[in-house]
Amino acid sequence: MTPSSVVGALLLHLPSDVPVDPDADTARRWLEDELADPIYHEPPSLLDAVLRWVSELLEDLRTASGNLDVRTAALVVGAIVVVGAVVALVVAGPVRRARRARASVEVFGDDTRTAAELRAAADALAARGRWSEAVLERFRAVLRSLEERAVLDERPGRTAHEAGVEAGARLPGVAADLARAATLFDDVAYGDAEADADDDAWLRGLDRRVAEERPAPTDVPAATVEVDA
Repeated sequence: MTPSSVVGALLLHLPSDVPVDPDADTARRWLEDELADPIYHEPPSLLDAVLRWVSELLEDLRTASGNLDVRTAALVVGAIVVVGAVVALVVAGPVRRARRARASVEVFGDDTRTAAELRAAADALAARGRWSEAVLERFRAVLRSLEERAVLDERPGRTAHEAGVEAGARLPGVAADLARAATLFDDVAYGDAEADADDDAWLRGLDRRVAEERPAPTDVPAATVEVDA
């Protein structure tokens, strides 16, 4: 369906009591605000596609505005905003489900730095306000410290999800926080979230508590906490 045909359909079926009266610029701003959620920017960008579609509709509306009275034009603009938002939200459902089904991020890759080196890197990043990078390095420092204490084995390819589950099984006193830290690592690494100073401060505290926690004996089953992948 072309933008012109959509405008025509809206004019035929638009109810007369729609309680909106925005101009074209206001309509576009409303839709941009609605689509500011990062989910609409996953490739291909839903924001770009929907805004391009709405812009074409608004351009057609401006072209035809000489034949429309002011109230009818305002109602059409309002309807376009509603339709654009609905289209974006309908498409967003599968995107959210795909995000939940994604694989967890590998924590170390080829990184062989010690826990002390990783903490120093996190501190340097935090000092420059680069919180997301600092959080990633600090989570790595927590896990490296567990490897250095032989609480976790040194296993290449371990993901944040796996690390959270395995570390939580050995350190049940901080299992829930390790699960939360693993989820934070994945969210930041995937770009779904940006960390802030509070996240970094919380991970600093977790690092200290993990260092003080005594591991559960390996022959005694420990409760595990699953991480949302």
